[in-house]
This record gives sequence, C-alpha cells and structure tokens, in this order.
Amino acid sequence: MAVPPVIVAIDGPSGTGKSSTSRAVAARLGLDYLDTGAQYRAMTWWMLNNGIDVRDRAAVAAASVKPSIVSGTDPLAPTITVDGTDVSGPIRSPEVTAAVSAVSAVPEVRARITELQRSIAAGAAAGVGIVVEGRDIGTTVLPAADAKIFLTASPEARAARRSAELAGQGGVAGADVSATREALARRDAADAGRQASPMAKADDATEVDTTELTLEQVIERVISLVEQRRRRES
Repeated sequence: MAVPPVIVAIDGPSGTGKSSTSRAVAARLGLDYLDTGAQYRAMTWWMLNNGIDVRDRAAVAAASVKPSIVSGTDPLAPTITVDGTDVSGPIRSPEVTAAVSAVSAVPEVRARITELQRSIAAGAAAGVGIVVEGRDIGTTVLPAADAKIFLTASPEARAARRSAELAGQGGVAGADVSATREALARRDAADAGRQASPMAKADDATEVDTTELTLEQVIERVISLVEQRRRRES
C-alpha cells in the first residue's frame, strides 16, 4: 500500500538547526523540500540588485510583482533562481541578510511569496509530500499541515551555530559570537513584531528545543513526530 503524501511545517528562528534538519528529514522520508526563507532572500536580492530602496515600503510593494522566483524542491540539491539566474550564493550575502527583514515585512511581498509557497505545497501534496521550513508556515502559510514542528534553542547556542555557519560560508573565522547574538535578537524582534504573518509557534505545533541535542538527534525526533502523525492519519 502506498504511503500517503504528508505536509510537514517546520518553523523557528535562525540557529536552531532548522535548515539542516528540514533537508535531512525530507531526504530520509522521500519528500520534497522548500526553504521559504530563501524565497524572501531572493526577493530582497532582486530589490537590492535593481536599486529599490528597501526602506520604502511603497516602492517594495510596487516592485514585488516583477521578479520570477523559482524554487527547486530536491532536498539533496535545492535550488533557487530569480528571472532564470541562480542566486543560491548571492542571497546569503551580508547585504541581503541585513535587508531581508524589512522586505519580508511588507504585506504585498508576503502575499506574493505565500501564494507561491502554497502552490508548491499543493503540487507536492498531489505527489510525495513536502517539508516546508520557515517562520510562519504552521500559522499562516499551511495551517492545515499534517505535522507542525517549532524548533527552538538558547540564544547562546543559536549564536554559536550561526557564527560557525558564517565562517563556513567564507565569513571571518572566529566571528564575534556576541555580535551574532545581538543580530539574531534584532532579527527575531523584527520577525515576531511585524504585522503581516509574524513568526510564532502554532497552537498545535510540537516544540523541540535543540540546545542540548545533536543534529542527528533532532532529525530523529522530527522524523518520529512525522511518523506518529502518519500513523494517526492511517
């Protein structure tokens, strides 16, 4: 008997292991994968690359309909293009990181990207299923997801992980963990305080604190939660 497709929403702030966990869970369960944060970064990259003042909400809103953003959903090799250009590297730049909260807070941007995310999830629901990671998936984008997980970690653990990630991406070795922690706190406040789809844990989501867990332990925990949900639905 074929296993029915499952829609998994994994939310949480940066530094909780969300991306690594989501990709691994999708790969091991044979599901598609979508990094929604990359889509907002792609939109932000396009704005910066086309001279749009990201502090001008009206200008961002008007321009948000222009770029064509396409996300590949292979968890082993996810891709993202803007108007046919591979931007998987450029969207991780410090410039994009500094501007993405402002762009993603614009309601018109969120409406455009949310529609794209729902379309991708609907396609996956008709196939193998999908793991969608982000900050408002379980609350706004896919409130009827089959399984919802919200990852957390202590500020210290998140800052240490993010600093190591930045160093691994070619950043300054031994990046200032304290500065990284402050940057994460600012991003959290912006994401949780925006009027349009703020970052929040869904009422029916299971919270997993990753502070003291290895990545493998987090992956196993999430897979267990998804499989439990599948058994209840079967």
